[in-house]
Amino acid sequence: MMLTICKMLFLQGIGMPEIILILLLVVFLFGAKKIPDLARGLGRGIREFKDASKEVKKEIEDGLKDDTKNA
Repeated sequence: MMLTICKMLFLQGIGMPEIILILLLVVFLFGAKKIPDLARGLGRGIREFKDASKEVKKEIEDGLKDDTKNA
């Protein structure tokens, strides 16, 4: 799973010790109780971004369909 996270973030040069250090720092800075809230907020943000990008894509496709009908 950690390897997948590294590939996803384009950080192939980071090893397991660095990832563990980052995770420990996050727990230390935010506390174990706050991390689920942060993850939940991040998930909501990603979902909103995906929804917005789908909406923009749909509007572009609709605009192209209208242009081909009018031509």
